[in-house]
Amino acid sequence: MHTKIIATIGPACNERFMIKRLVEQGVRIFRLNFSHGSAGDFEHIVRNLRSVENELQHGITIMQDLSGPKIRAGELKESPLSINVGDELFMGPSDQMDRHDPYLPFDHREIIKDLKVGDEVRVSDGGLSFEILEKSGQVLKLRSENSGIITSRKGINFPGLKASIAALTTKDREDLAAGLDMGIDAVAMSFVQCPEDVSSAKHVIEKKGRWIPVIAKLERQVAVNRLEEILRIADGIMVARGDLGLECPLSSLPTLQKRIIAACNQAAKPVIVATQMLLSMVSNPMPTRAETTDVANAVLDGTDCLMLSEETAIGEYPVQAVGYMREIAEEAEKFFFELGTSPLEPKKQVSENFIGYNACLLADKIGSKALVAHTDSGATVRLISSCRPRQTIFGLSPRWDTQKFMNFSWGVVPVHISEEPQDHLQRTEKFVENFSGFLSGEDLVITSGHPKPGVESSPTNLLKIYRK
Repeated sequence: MHTKIIATIGPACNERFMIKRLVEQGVRIFRLNFSHGSAGDFEHIVRNLRSVENELQHGITIMQDLSGPKIRAGELKESPLSINVGDELFMGPSDQMDRHDPYLPFDHREIIKDLKVGDEVRVSDGGLSFEILEKSGQVLKLRSENSGIITSRKGINFPGLKASIAALTTKDREDLAAGLDMGIDAVAMSFVQCPEDVSSAKHVIEKKGRWIPVIAKLERQVAVNRLEEILRIADGIMVARGDLGLECPLSSLPTLQKRIIAACNQAAKPVIVATQMLLSMVSNPMPTRAETTDVANAVLDGTDCLMLSEETAIGEYPVQAVGYMREIAEEAEKFFFELGTSPLEPKKQVSENFIGYNACLLADKIGSKALVAHTDSGATVRLISSCRPRQTIFGLSPRWDTQKFMNFSWGVVPVHISEEPQDHLQRTEKFVENFSGFLSGEDLVITSGHPKPGVESSPTNLLKIYRK
């Protein structure tokens, strides 16, 4: 299978024997949701993951998902609060609650400052929509557009608003630093609005003397509007459809997903599709027909990874959920190749892109067993992956951080190799000769950096057909 599966760790699958079963089903990336804990709560899980990794000899990537700012209502005077169409209520800081009725406490003063008359406010996972009628200091007067109920601590969304609130909270900074000490391999960042948000996380990582990829979660319309800028600095993108579906019209979410995935493919950056992929399997042993279609369409759209959340974290059938996701993805990939659309030509016609593209073309024309690419940073492997070849891509690197990042890329099998011999081409050929998965007489397409005499290293500049 070329598409990667991400499983969220939770009570249903945090023990070693369950983690092992998920790895055997094909999971290579495990998500730790820091909205529901801190580093200390995940230490034993990380030990279990590393133990399984060592036993099965499959490289496992541990992705920390930061909680970000929790934009929620406070405690209501009376919960639940019933709302009818046209009802008016007030929203603002909790210390103003006794002066207004009915009142929705909301203690994010930075966001209130950015709101203006006419803006939309959505409450209770988007179930209720309000228009701002008046603004008096920190207190807003709202009018309901529909009917429903509000309970305490419900999430609140402000479609299209660029809020003056940091994506990386104090808790996030502490969690990220602790996660790095614990040995996480990647971090997903919530509430990203602009490239500067991603930079703030990278700065924390650099101060710890490490490098790990930062995955920007697209949950806000303002982030989608600045996708190209965010892509230039982020190492990958997550289409977080839950909150994103509250920020934009639900009818536009499918096409928005396709546009985001296409942009990531063109930039050769891995992309994850998340939220409610197989949600019914939290309590049912098999998915709905609509869910199987949703998963397949994400694969056909070009996603690198599919992510399971509640399905594996708290669901009754975590192993079965992964199994169904794998089977659906495999069937979708078969159809993708039947369409004859692979390998895909890069939009940007520059030399680096065409090395990867021509490697895929060559592999396709000669029926190569696989593509084998030596890479230090992983960039060459991501370029090859973005062309979506039929063949498996073996990404060879002596760097552990590069190998862990390659787990996010479609069709890539990361391989750790020695730094000897010094010549990258010789390293690559040595791997081919020693790897039992390649038979004598089989052709492979390999890429590597071949420096000029007197130069120690080189970017990828060599493309070769190698017969074992």
